[in-house]
Amino acid sequence: MDQPPAESIAVVDATERQRFEISVEDILAGFTTYSDAGGAGGNGVERTFPHTVIEDEFGGRGLATLLIRTALDAARVSELSVIPECSAVRHFIAENPEYVDLVPESRRAELDL
Repeated sequence: MDQPPAESIAVVDATERQRFEISVEDILAGFTTYSDAGGAGGNGVERTFPHTVIEDEFGGRGLATLLIRTALDAARVSELSVIPECSAVRHFIAENPEYVDLVPESRRAELDL
């Protein structure tokens, strides 16, 4: 029996819009926005994630997880601290403790991490 072709899913950093975007078959399925600012006390750059959206028709397929994981992995590679203002990003970090170290220790308690 033939398997249906796998969907083409892509996550890109749309820096000009300050967001990571996830597309399915070249259709924008969602995004997570970010803003970068100098860290407190000159401790590098902090990337704040204020909002994540997955369009309703793409919900329930794990796209938010893939999107957030990719965005956090990019922050790690760029040696950025992460401030997860977005509840989806905060929940992802809480469920995946290997990402907690991205959040400045001084901010973890207020973010319930």
